[in-house]
Amino acid sequence: MKLHVLRLLATGAALALLPTPAPAQDFVEAGSGVAFPLKRDGGTLLGAGLRVKKIAFVKAKVYAVALYVGDDALAGPLAPHRGKTADPAFFKDLVWGDFSKEVILHFVRDVGQGRIQEAMREALEGSPKGPLDTFVSYFPEVKVGQECVLRWGSGGVLEVTMAGAAKPPIPDKNFAAAVFGLYVGEHPLQDDIKAGVTSRAAEVLKP
Repeated sequence: MKLHVLRLLATGAALALLPTPAPAQDFVEAGSGVAFPLKRDGGTLLGAGLRVKKIAFVKAKVYAVALYVGDDALAGPLAPHRGKTADPAFFKDLVWGDFSKEVILHFVRDVGQGRIQEAMREALEGSPKGPLDTFVSYFPEVKVGQECVLRWGSGGVLEVTMAGAAKPPIPDKNFAAAVFGLYVGEHPLQDDIKAGVTSRAAEVLKP
């Protein structure tokens, strides 16, 4: 009898160690296992991807990235792209469209301040010094599980929230477009990120 009870306890303990499946209303980024809600702040998830970076000759997972677009934009400015979400015009609107949208960076490794700032400066090379310096300064040393939210405000104002702390807005539409272009532009950080963060677009924008 005691042996039977011990076996039951051992089985229960083993099951408790298994990862909890993401709720049905979440979307799991496959490469990192990070779960993003399908709905957030009046927006709908278009998809998610994974930023990888070579560190000491090894490709390391840095952050999972998700793209949300406001439901009003899906029903309005983006509606003409129904059935045509692979067209360049769709991605151009995702970069430049003046509507509610946001990119979520969910870090899956610790990254030093110098390294993350250098990476962002490199990615946005050629951008005006003023907004670039301001934007780069918003990145501290980041820890696993922390998030950075990049939000397109009305008129192309870039709003940044780092680890829950709102930063001063950057009122530069061209710079905001450059930041969103890192993920859905003509020359993204990674082609698979661009594909990943729009992987649900055809489903969301069904004809």
